[in-house]
This record gives sequence, structure tokens and C-alpha cells, in this order.
Amino acid sequence: MNKFEEIVQTKLVPIAGRFGNNKFLIAIRDGITYSMPLILIGSFLMVIASFPVPGWENWLGKVGISTYLWKGVDSSFNLIALIAAFAIPYSLVKQYREDGISAGVINISAFLMVTPFTIPFLDDSGKTLGSVGGIAPSYLSSGGLFVAIVLGLLNGYVYQWFMKKDIRIKMPDGVPPAVSKSFSAIIPGAVILIFWLIIYGLLDSLKLPNVHDIVKTVLGVPFSMLGSTLFGNFIVVLLNGLLWFCGVHGGNVLNNPIMKPIWLANLTENAVAHKAGQELPHVFTSVFMDNFVFIGGSGATIGLVIALAWLAKRRKASQQAKVLSPLTLLPGLFNINEPTMFGLPVVLNVLTVIPFVLAPAVNLIVAYLAFSSGIVPGTYTDPGWTMPPVVSGFLATGSWQASVLQVILIVLDILLYLPFIFNIERRWKASEKHEDNI
Repeated sequence: MNKFEEIVQTKLVPIAGRFGNNKFLIAIRDGITYSMPLILIGSFLMVIASFPVPGWENWLGKVGISTYLWKGVDSSFNLIALIAAFAIPYSLVKQYREDGISAGVINISAFLMVTPFTIPFLDDSGKTLGSVGGIAPSYLSSGGLFVAIVLGLLNGYVYQWFMKKDIRIKMPDGVPPAVSKSFSAIIPGAVILIFWLIIYGLLDSLKLPNVHDIVKTVLGVPFSMLGSTLFGNFIVVLLNGLLWFCGVHGGNVLNNPIMKPIWLANLTENAVAHKAGQELPHVFTSVFMDNFVFIGGSGATIGLVIALAWLAKRRKASQQAKVLSPLTLLPGLFNINEPTMFGLPVVLNVLTVIPFVLAPAVNLIVAYLAFSSGIVPGTYTDPGWTMPPVVSGFLATGSWQASVLQVILIVLDILLYLPFIFNIERRWKASEKHEDNI
């Protein structure tokens, strides 16, 4: 056991730590996080617009409210890429201690520079009949997210390089800081924007696919295969658990910067399909993972905290169990498991690593079977990752079946964690007995 812990501490932890501190991964994570308020607000409006009560949607349409609710959804939920186009370079450049706001503004312009300003008209066979001026909504939402990430990282890095090399227009000391920063951004901004304008012009004049189509093919297709398949997500769940075991936030290193763009894109496509009254195309979304796989947080630790609370209620429970139970149970019900991760602890604890990795993997398989078979309808709104289970299942899918599924998953998680909690409890009681005899 000691040898295994030594290998983890000396070999795995430093490697995982380097991933956790990578500036580019942090920028993607933060950039997507900035869009979460709009996603939650848009989801709330979507729940109101399509609340699962017979006749509700028809009534909203008759009184003239439905159109405005969906307008609110389109103006919030469907702006993920545009927000990320600003926030990703902003976060990256701030890490280099330079002006992130100017970098974000420049990248929004670059993002629009490579985005077509025409929307094609297609016939039933898919043939283009013509086009009209405007930006297709998909470019501003999930369809443009990969371009926002790629341009955000590239342009953010180039911008900070210009600043570090002091290639900028310098203003006298008496000039207000806002004005000075604006002039400093002119040279790198001009280089970045002209570069992407040339790229767009070449692709358009040669009748080649635009930047969005290229990035979607090169990055979107393989990553979507990873994030939209049971096998790919199974690997992600296992890696997330192992990273946490090594003391590295698996969500921040793996889920948020790498997988969340895919899951959010799937959620957006589900929302569009739901609005159109069509079958939802995706099982794996950010909401599916948060509310049906990682219930209680990474490791599906809601099973752990409930099992611990049950043990703590026993008359002969250890003092450690009685102290930790209230500290971990309440946050765990709201999917906040940091007190559990570092208080029990779970991090670097070989006694809990097996259920910590296994519980979300079991949840993934069981939930996938329930969703893919049609027993539970797909997810199309985001109730927020802190929404307690049972309630979150209903809000995410508009069905009571999802709430029942969450209860079943929680019971499975409790049963998986319980034998290991018994083992930990025996060690706690033995340790306390030993201390009493000293």
C-alpha cells in the first residue's frame, strides 16, 4: 500500500499537476464558464416555454407570450460561441498579466471575420437555392464553439506575444489607462484581424469550405465521436476519477476544457430539436453528465455521503463519522463535494478509489441504457449543476421518469460505497480506541 502511494505521489501527481496548471486548458475552462449564466437563464426561459403540462404551450401561444420566451432563449442560451470568443483570449492573456479585455474584443472581431454573413436557402433535397444576408444562429452557439476556442487560443497567444515584445503604440504617462490600452492594442489587433480577413478571402474566392467548416471537420468530428459515444465517455469518467485521486481537479483539467464544448454543443442541438418538436438527437450532454453520472459531484459521491450519514446515525458510530457526516451531506445534496474530497478524504485515499471510479461508470451505463431505450426522454435544458437530484432530473427532461432514474442511480451508488465506508469506519473506531488507551 505504501509503495503504491509513493508511486502516485512521485510519478502521477506531478504529471497531473502540470495538466491542471496548463494556461490553455485554464483559458478554455474559464471561457466556457463565463457563458454559464446565459445558459442557465436561457434554460429557465425554455422550461417556462415548454413546461410539461398538457395545453401549456398552446395557451402561451394563444396569449402571445411563447414567441417572446423563445426569443429570450435564442438571445441567451444560443450565444455560447460568441461569449467564448471573448472570454477565452481574455482568460489566457490575463494569465500572462496583460490586457485581457482588448484581446477579447479583438478576437470577437476575428471570430466574426471568419464567419459567413449569408444564410443559404435549401430545398427539400438540400440543394442551395439562394442566400440572404445575416449570420446563421448556429455559428454563434454550439456550431461556432470550436472556432471560438481555436481562434481564442491562437489570437490570445499572439496578442500577449506582441505585448511581451513591446510591439505596441506607447502613449505618454499622462494619458488615461483606458486610452493607453486601446492604442496598445492597435498593432497586434491589426495584424490579427488582417490575417484572418486574408484567410477568409482566400477560402471564399477559391470556393473552399470556410473556417467554421474546416475546424468542425478537423476537430469537431473526432472530438464529437469521443464525447457522443458510450465508450468515449466511459474513458472520460475513468480518467476523471483517477485525476481526482491524484489530487487534481478532474473537472477543471478534463471535463470543462476538453469535453464540455462537445457536451454543450449536444445540449444546444437537443434544445433546437425540442423547440422544433423533433426527436432529441443526443444522449450525452453536459446536463446528462452532471445530473445522471456525476451525481453529488465527481465520483458520484452522493452515495458516499448518504452512506456515511447512515453510519453516523448508529449509536456506536465513530466520532469521525459523526463529525464528518453533517459537513459532507448537505453540500453533497447540492453536488458540492469538496468537503468530502478533502475532509474524508477521497483524494489519495486508496480505500475509496475503487467506488469513486466505479460509481459514476455504473451511473453512465445505466443512465445511457435508460435514455437510449426511450424509457427516459433526453435532456434539453440546464437546471444548473447545483440543483439537487430528483428535482434536476425533472427540470432537465420535463419527465418524472428522469427523477425516478436518479433515485435508482443514487441507491446503486450507496450500495457501491457502503462496503468501503464500513471498512473506513472500522479503521476510525480502531484508531479512536487506540488513542483512548494511550
